[in-house]
Amino acid sequence: MNWFTADFHLSHKNIIQYCDRPFENIEEMNATILDNLLKSVNQGDTLYFLGDLTFDKNIATDFFNVLKDVEVYFTIGNHDSSQVIKITQEKCVSVSQIININIEEQPITLCHYAMRVWNRSHFNTWQLYGHSHGILKNVGKHYDIGVDSNDFSPVSFDKLKEIMETKAPLLRVFLSFSNLIQYLSICF
Repeated sequence: MNWFTADFHLSHKNIIQYCDRPFENIEEMNATILDNLLKSVNQGDTLYFLGDLTFDKNIATDFFNVLKDVEVYFTIGNHDSSQVIKITQEKCVSVSQIININIEEQPITLCHYAMRVWNRSHFNTWQLYGHSHGILKNVGKHYDIGVDSNDFSPVSFDKLKEIMETKAPLLRVFLSFSNLIQYLSICF
């Protein structure tokens, strides 16, 4: 099974306040997020982690050791230290800023950051991101897979299919001429 997540910020005390997370302390936050991950992701699954795992290299090492039988693809977030990135390069299938994948013939662009447009965005492709902690409005087939937007749990590909069925492709968002003009004025 394929899973997507982002923005754990393990052991980042201030994230509880910054994002109004419902935890008393980092121990409770870490335990909840990791328990939810391990209840979902199984041996042989694939996990796409879209950045901001932790600042702490020891926590990163422990994280990847627990997931040693899971195929992990990692996109780098702004809170992933150089030491953590080095560990991801040793432990993950792929480490990059952006990944374009296909699952069940569904093209998906993965990045820590939300994009206004992405590869073939006007042709029903998806863009999954983190970083924004649930504050951005989704446009088209665009979705925040960070834990703050998803009950502190990863999101399965099957669940994403259900979510995306309710969303219009980006091309339909711009079908009216006035929407297109407004969009182009933002871009240029």
